[in-house]
Amino acid sequence: MPELPEVEVVRAGLAPAVVGATIASVSVLDDRALTRHLAGPTDFVARLEGRTVTAASRRGKFLWLPLDDDASALMAHLGMSGQLLLRAPGSVPERHERVRIAIEHPQHGELAVVFADQRTFGSLAVDGLVDDGPTRIPTQAAHIARDPMDELFDDVLFLDSLRRRGSAIKRALLDQTLVSGIGNIYADEALWAARVHPETPASRLGRPTAERLLAEVRLVLAKALAEGGTSFDAQYVNVNGQAGYFAHSLNAYGRGGEPCPRCGGPITRVSFMNRSSHYCPRCQRRR
Repeated sequence: MPELPEVEVVRAGLAPAVVGATIASVSVLDDRALTRHLAGPTDFVARLEGRTVTAASRRGKFLWLPLDDDASALMAHLGMSGQLLLRAPGSVPERHERVRIAIEHPQHGELAVVFADQRTFGSLAVDGLVDDGPTRIPTQAAHIARDPMDELFDDVLFLDSLRRRGSAIKRALLDQTLVSGIGNIYADEALWAARVHPETPASRLGRPTAERLLAEVRLVLAKALAEGGTSFDAQYVNVNGQAGYFAHSLNAYGRGGEPCPRCGGPITRVSFMNRSSHYCPRCQRRR
């Protein structure tokens, strides 16, 4: 599933093209793309056509485009394989195209925003906005915490919350109500960088170790963002259809059986929450 860097790459790519643009028309080609919009495709189209996009925002893995009524936004969750692509008007339909939104920008002219999704786990919706401190967020994303790249992220609150959790630290990092945007890939990478075993109880981390781990989370996310995210196949791409290349910089995730870049010992791969967890038993000792 796309994590914070992949979604931020998409948001940053969309922003120059959509902010200030008016939505001319909306074509829903597959109703499954609107599972989060309970009112259905007719309502979805009616609430978008004629509206102007005022911003491009993100929290964790949620992306949304606030509209000029100041009360709603076009929200996107990419799921496992969702893509938001910028295309020329009248371009050939994308493979697995589900929704096409024609926009008119005062500077860039006509463009199409295409939502394509092979596995159909992603979804678009027009959602209401609610206040969350100095910002506004869609109601469907209001339950998740701020992410570590958010300037309003509260380090002290996060670190104090870890001390009250008896669950494994990796499970804590994946808990979107505690900290958003971190998925399996970047949790493994941050834990490797901080030399923390993924099954260490969060409450057992000393304050210096927890602070070091948070710093490594930010470093990993920033590096992945600079490299366009992590792409293992053609599903994770930016708005122009280009893949990120952070996969070449991974130290632990996906390297089961390979030598640890730090100590040379073999990286271990174990089952974890219907996925896989990767760590170095030599560098990340369970204490």
